[in-house]
Amino acid sequence: MVNKPPSDERALAVALAYAPGDAAPKVVAKGRGLIADEIIHRAREHGIYVHESPELVTLLMQVNMDDHIPPQLYIVVAELLAWLYQVESDKPAQ
Repeated sequence: MVNKPPSDERALAVALAYAPGDAAPKVVAKGRGLIADEIIHRAREHGIYVHESPELVTLLMQVNMDDHIPPQLYIVVAELLAWLYQVESDKPAQ
């Protein structure tokens, strides 16, 4: 997830990972400025969808690395993952 602020501020990025059997998604990368740019670049390079949500990124930046997201964010992240799953399912095979 990405927060792209006006040009005078630095970008923020948070990467989440979720695998079946996990209690909840976890924060696997986060940063601002050049680190955020690198997170975004690597995600796109590997075909990982990058979602822009300034409010959600701000909340996720408060989660420690390798920690699961807090229960208060389960619903919004689950809705995002369900939407992403639908988008990915609708893509033609390559």
